[in-house]
Amino acid sequence: MNGAESLIHTAIKADIEVCFANPGTTEMPLVRALDEVEGLRAVLCLFEGVCTGAADGYARMAEKPALTLLHLGPGFANGIAYLHDARRARSPIVNLIGEHATWHIGADPPLNSDIESLARPVSHWLRRNRSGEKLASDLTDAIAAACAHPGYISTLIVPHDCQLEPASGLTRLFKTAPPAPRVEEEELTRSIELLQQNQPTALFLGGHALRPRGLHAAARIAAVTNCKLFCETFPARLERAPNLPTVERLPYFPEQALAALEPFSTIIMAGAKAPVSFFGYPGLPSFFISEDQQQHVLAEPHEDAVAALEALAEAVNAPLEVFAPPRPRPTKPSGQLTPETLCAAVAAVQPPHAIIMDEGNTSSGAYLAVSQGAPPHSYLTQPGGAIGLGLPCATGAAIACPDRPVINIQADGSAMYTLQALWTQARESLNVTTIICNNHSYRILGLELKRAGVQEFGPIAQSMIALTQPQLDWVQLAQGLGVPAARVMTADELVLQLERALAEAGPHLIEAWL
Repeated sequence: MNGAESLIHTAIKADIEVCFANPGTTEMPLVRALDEVEGLRAVLCLFEGVCTGAADGYARMAEKPALTLLHLGPGFANGIAYLHDARRARSPIVNLIGEHATWHIGADPPLNSDIESLARPVSHWLRRNRSGEKLASDLTDAIAAACAHPGYISTLIVPHDCQLEPASGLTRLFKTAPPAPRVEEEELTRSIELLQQNQPTALFLGGHALRPRGLHAAARIAAVTNCKLFCETFPARLERAPNLPTVERLPYFPEQALAALEPFSTIIMAGAKAPVSFFGYPGLPSFFISEDQQQHVLAEPHEDAVAALEALAEAVNAPLEVFAPPRPRPTKPSGQLTPETLCAAVAAVQPPHAIIMDEGNTSSGAYLAVSQGAPPHSYLTQPGGAIGLGLPCATGAAIACPDRPVINIQADGSAMYTLQALWTQARESLNVTTIICNNHSYRILGLELKRAGVQEFGPIAQSMIALTQPQLDWVQLAQGLGVPAARVMTADELVLQLERALAEAGPHLIEAWL
């Protein structure tokens, strides 16, 4: 057995099931080991950003890490944007980066780079392997670090010659991940005091607090304290169902977010950091909670927010069951295709237990409101703001949950960053339906220009926003990558094509002209 084979054996022993790969010459021993050692699914991606984005989507839904296999520093650099998103989503991921042979690095070959400097900003755990014999134990440590609550990114640099060296494959016994740290008693006591002050209070939720247990506990607390439930603007994973409470997503633009929180004298955070503006705008604060408001952290993101919410519910004598009011499902829209009717169409036809990956940006703002009465579903977004995540994240989610349909509401400009994910969806026969919101522009940039006081765009500004000349043809792009596609111009056509796509196995793309 060589080092590469011992690494794959170790991954399988640790219940790692998938490797998203874009390998090169330095990773060939690992590629061969994937053939020699059965039990690890290898998924080829045509761009490293698809590997890392898919690993993020997989981790969010499978609740355990996948491997990525990347080629040297430049290959890893191509995937950093979506590791940034994954770090913000607190997704467990283990990156394997092939490196030149140790005896060859001194020659400074063309692809030589400072991999550690590239990896450090997006890695909680980072190590350079030194021998084939240590590969198994190095991977064991990487997986343990990634699996710690709430989820972290580990990066292991694997030299080519170490992959080839003899190895026994012996590893330490795997230990289950330690439980999430419990919240200190004083934080719980202070939360109780704040809720009993009979002042307008908001409960701001994030992370695992947005899963069913956390949401049930939050609903119980709200039932007896009348606090308002908010969640992060871009939640990593929000579970939604008719029996779960309505949670208001904090708006994106600072004026709206400030207005949403202004009525509350107290904001208690559970599993989320204090909300801040995505960008700094002159005359507006960075932090949305003012100095005049009380803010209290019940549970930090790395702590057990769910247990803290359940303990808080017990402490305020909340009822065991809280029944949500009936929320009607929207009817199928017809007529003009707009962002609002697009969102209504998805909410009207999405099957039970669908996974919704929302990177619709300016086109999908209405989805959460209109889908309150939809069947149970998981809702994913891009917490780090690095656009282009939608297609690969949907790909990884579909691999994690092959029995659940995935619907990706996808902005056209963002989709161009990672359209290679469509090829992987076709190759793996994944049940992903992508709706391209084709407004022929980077519309968010137009909105930002108007916010900056620009009322009429000059020719250069217009050229930086418009996705025309030439017009992107998403039907041809999808078909060229092996995905059946159709173009729709009305809400009626969108409903029809959605129902067809969701009734058939495999990937589909619908280009919606807005």
